[in-house]
Amino acid sequence: MLRKTHAFATNKSRLLALAVLPAVVLPVLAGCSDPGASAAQPESEAAKNGIVYNTSVEQNRIRGEKDAAATSKVPEAIAKDGKLTVATTAGAIPLSFHATDDKTPIGVEVDIAQLVADKLGLELDLQVTSWENWPLKTQSGDFEAVFSNVGINAARVKLFDFSTYRAAYMGFEAKKSSTYDIKGSDDISGLKISVGSGTNQEKILLAWNKELEAKGKAPATLQYYSSDADTILALSSGRTDLNLAPFPSVTYRENTRDDLKVVGKVNAGWPAETLVAATTLKGNGLAPAITDALNSTIEDGSYGKVLERWGLSEEAIPESKTVTEATFVVPAGTGK
Repeated sequence: MLRKTHAFATNKSRLLALAVLPAVVLPVLAGCSDPGASAAQPESEAAKNGIVYNTSVEQNRIRGEKDAAATSKVPEAIAKDGKLTVATTAGAIPLSFHATDDKTPIGVEVDIAQLVADKLGLELDLQVTSWENWPLKTQSGDFEAVFSNVGINAARVKLFDFSTYRAAYMGFEAKKSSTYDIKGSDDISGLKISVGSGTNQEKILLAWNKELEAKGKAPATLQYYSSDADTILALSSGRTDLNLAPFPSVTYRENTRDDLKVVGKVNAGWPAETLVAATTLKGNGLAPAITDALNSTIEDGSYGKVLERWGLSEEAIPESKTVTEATFVVPAGTGK
């Protein structure tokens, strides 16, 4: 594949540091880190909420029709090879994960990326990468867009442009037998909580612990595990009291398992709000085209059908907007 290159204006160390800034997503998926477990997954799974999750290679995706207005905004440097090279992390059901063959990336992020590529009249060239690598590879031009539950924040708008497409929430999950009801810092005092290092989840919990300490209350104990399967095993076995992860993932587990449930919800941008957005290189001109493509999918209903397919209708937004450093508004209450 012909790789497109862009100006690499930021040094490597800064980019690597960006990768571990507060992140919206930490992949948390029981079994997917284990090829054997993944291969044993059923090809479709009926959830308690009536959604049937198709985890097979044959996705029969909802497709979009080319939108002339959106297509006209695609920069020539990106359009010339006829492809839209998109990165995803394939780490969490139902966001982005591997199908039952343990190699084909599927999920709501992949479906939305496909719709956008269709609207722009481009072939989707999907690349699986790690969370730590997407910033550097987007800056270098290996990736033209990232669809991987990325949230907008003040640090990222200095390097990237965004096209919003979904609400961003985190969910607390616990054993079904628990009586937890997590609404704020007081509710986690003294509990053991698993969380990913360098994520927005961790940022929220650290801030809540400061609130507890200021009140003279016992902070929560944060626990870190080396794999997704270990995280869920620790929770289900009682070694941790709570897990904080992307809301779509904890909702999926609540709907497909008998031992876990959602016990709290918090905006990923706490204490303010944020949105999930397609991420592109700052100033390369692609974001406005993606924004138009997303709005076209919202208008024709294909966007809603994709979210419904994965049980995420409540995270729909009425309109996609382009967010750049020039238009980004620092949320009130963040102190930044």
